[in-house]
Amino acid sequence: MGQLERVTLGERAYLKLRQLIMSGKLAPNEKLSLRSVAEALGVSIMPVREAVTRLVAEGALSLLPNRAISVPLMTRAKFEELLRIRTEIEGFAAAEAAAHRTSRDLKLILDYDKDFRDAVGKGDSEVDSSLQLNKELHFAVYEAAGSPILVSIIEGLWLKVGPVINLDLRASQRLASGNAETHHARLVEAIINQDGNAARAAVVADIRSSGEFILGSNQLWTNLPEPA
Repeated sequence: MGQLERVTLGERAYLKLRQLIMSGKLAPNEKLSLRSVAEALGVSIMPVREAVTRLVAEGALSLLPNRAISVPLMTRAKFEELLRIRTEIEGFAAAEAAAHRTSRDLKLILDYDKDFRDAVGKGDSEVDSSLQLNKELHFAVYEAAGSPILVSIIEGLWLKVGPVINLDLRASQRLASGNAETHHARLVEAIINQDGNAARAAVVADIRSSGEFILGSNQLWTNLPEPA
């Protein structure tokens, strides 16, 4: 029973850390200790160590020489490559969602869209909620496609790009511009109307708008620095 509980805690720690990364709540180059993560998650160090090992293997975290962990930096070239891949795969997922969504899927999408708008309307005080709800809305759409394999592929992409999304949605002027809300509104309308082409176009426009903002912010690396 003890072994089973330890494995369960390890999986729980992995899923929580994974969600933080995908939602953009950890920034590039942010450094964490195993102890601080364990305290934040309310578990012992052992399950956190297991979770971190898995996320390092997936390229979502980096292990530092002093046994601390960090969120990897992102180069412009890698980010641009991820943008190209995301527009194709997430655009396809949105089109599939429009074709296959159920009434239950639609209700969930509408709820997340409303919650996202409410959080954005509260400004800087709800930035963390905006980050989380942006991710939840996107994945409610992708899961409506009815393809677990497709969702798994997209999760892998967001593990890599999530911390950089942090640079976009944490910029107060970016949220205030309403760009994300506009693209989301078009996406939701397309899902309601079961218009696959419009759903694809809305997701692609959202990804590209975010990408252009991040590329223009000059916060990405041309070449990664040498390890200290």
